[in-house]
Amino acid sequence: MHQPAEQTRSFADALLAARSQVGQCQRCFHLSADPLCEICLNDSRSNGLLCVVADSRDLLALERTREFQGSYHVLGGLISPMDGIGPELLQIKPLVQRVAADDFQEVILALTPSVEGDTTSLYLARLLKPFTAVSRIAYGLPVGGELDYADEVTLARALEGRRPMD
Repeated sequence: MHQPAEQTRSFADALLAARSQVGQCQRCFHLSADPLCEICLNDSRSNGLLCVVADSRDLLALERTREFQGSYHVLGGLISPMDGIGPELLQIKPLVQRVAADDFQEVILALTPSVEGDTTSLYLARLLKPFTAVSRIAYGLPVGGELDYADEVTLARALEGRRPMD
């Protein structure tokens, strides 16, 4: 309210332009202004690994780590019967078709550790296991976290996701 009217109008025009120009990648369903996003167009990325995420924010969070060099698939949400979101409302059919058609060595499910994330992960694992190996990212304690502040589920997942010391 304290900005000049012209500055507010420019901002509104920029938002409208972004809304009309940005869509979804035809392959992975990440946000893109072109038919294929920059990640799908990058030939240097490993095509043997596919990471499944709920939305583009999750993809961007993983990209910030610079650890994952494979391909992605954005579901567009999680299965949530309580909210009326079933598998048919998500990009699950294109995921199964993509995994069946391509030669992925592994599909990594990077979904939120919640009831909806667990439900979606179990559903996807059943659908994808006939085609390739399916794994799920480990969950546990954050770096610097104190054990006595962690809840039981987080501690249990930290124990399950443990790795041998080198």
